[in-house]
Amino acid sequence: MSSGGKGGGAKAGGGAKGGGGGKKKEVKKETKLGMAYKKDDNFGEWYSEVVVNSEMIEYYDISGCYILRPWAMEIWELLKEFFDAEIKKLKLKPYYFPLFVTENVLQKEKDHIEGFAPEVAWVTKSGKSELEAPIAIRPTSETVMYPYFSKWIRSHRDLPLRCNQWCNVVRWEFSNPTPFIRSREFLWQEGHTAFATKEEADEEVLQILELYRRIYEEFLAVPVSKGRKSEMEKFAGGLYTTSVEAFIPNTGRGIQGATSHCLGQNFAKMFDITFENEKGAREMVWQNSWAYTTRSIGVMVMTHGDDKGLVLPPRVAPIQVIVIPVPYKDADTTAIKGACESAVYTLNESGFRADLDTRENYSPGWKYSHWEMKGVPLRIEIGPKDLANKQVRIVRRDNGAKVDIPVDNLVDEVKALLDDIQANLLKTAKEKRDACIEVIHTWDEFTTALNNKRLILAPWCDEEEVEKDVKTRTKGDLGAAKTLCTPFDQPELPEGTVCFASGKPAKKWSFWGRSY
Repeated sequence: MSSGGKGGGAKAGGGAKGGGGGKKKEVKKETKLGMAYKKDDNFGEWYSEVVVNSEMIEYYDISGCYILRPWAMEIWELLKEFFDAEIKKLKLKPYYFPLFVTENVLQKEKDHIEGFAPEVAWVTKSGKSELEAPIAIRPTSETVMYPYFSKWIRSHRDLPLRCNQWCNVVRWEFSNPTPFIRSREFLWQEGHTAFATKEEADEEVLQILELYRRIYEEFLAVPVSKGRKSEMEKFAGGLYTTSVEAFIPNTGRGIQGATSHCLGQNFAKMFDITFENEKGAREMVWQNSWAYTTRSIGVMVMTHGDDKGLVLPPRVAPIQVIVIPVPYKDADTTAIKGACESAVYTLNESGFRADLDTRENYSPGWKYSHWEMKGVPLRIEIGPKDLANKQVRIVRRDNGAKVDIPVDNLVDEVKALLDDIQANLLKTAKEKRDACIEVIHTWDEFTTALNNKRLILAPWCDEEEVEKDVKTRTKGDLGAAKTLCTPFDQPELPEGTVCFASGKPAKKWSFWGRSY
């Protein structure tokens, strides 16, 4: 993917009218703003352009690695703030484990490492000297943490052990690196927990999955389906995997939003994590691990972005309201600037993230385009007419609607508008996603729906060989189809329903499609 660049689109000095009349102030010609690619015409190039031009990322000189700029990091911090507070209510404790893991420990859990083997990056030298044994950089931390779980857990009184760390991991991807979506290094949180019983572990898996749903739907305004992964798609070495799955209508691809795994007792067996129960007998613990990553930001960009750039849900927007003075010729610029500063102060004091753009080397029109590109939910314009009428003009980023409101009503109106934008983004995204869901019953219907970029809900016999066969039969330039998840919200399965791919009796409805 190219990094995008400055192209056509909105010209400097253009944009919505300000609040005043009279001639526009003459400004020197500026660099053009705007998008060279349209979302519906060339999604890949559009996406690359949006994440760079909105100042979320900068490309780095190592392929698949990206610099996360403040506009992305502040979103990540807002998500972190919510999630951290919620898991602390569940008595999770913060930890930090080292980045490196020895080869013998990593190899200890065979199924697990086989699942990650192609992506593990190894350190083999220190300066010019070869290391005695290569050291792996964590692709995930089960094998880093669990030798110490076995040391810390002795008795039932030591349970549950519940830890979380916010860190980076490295997975040396070779296929199509894409900012946020598929990168060689990314940020995440990873929770790792140990319980005395399977019931406790099962309960936590779903508690965490619900928090992930909330991150996507309540903060990022992205609709997701909660469900269980197939045996083939589950976490390597785990008992079962649950996930929240999103869908990108423009590409017709599903995307795994976050996962919550029950690891069962497999790792406990490998790392000898046992405890003495209340009767004095030794038992193995039941374990979970779960994570969501900076991929969530990319899913949000893909879902809401448009041909003007980024569109941010208010709950995660680093700036929720940008205030722009619109001084016309002979206008009282001091008074206009004062009104803008007052509006920003009032909004900040009321708990909104508001800022003022007073840069004099750019026209108001250029600023409109700039902040639209960055996806700021609301823009406030104040010109001479607004000043005279004790009002401000507010423009919504999601639908471009404009409204003039009295200064005295500013706080209430801004709150109502931001709430409405947040709800509207989720509603619109859900309508688009739902319009792509196609219920099918036969192989022919399946292939047609797949070629039409649909999210496919199909009756399935739940056999691994059948899933492998579907992958083989759909292999092509666009990638093979696979199960995305079996949704917890199951439609009725009438007696006699057969699997779309094998003709055997169907056991469940599952989502299928191509994926990222």
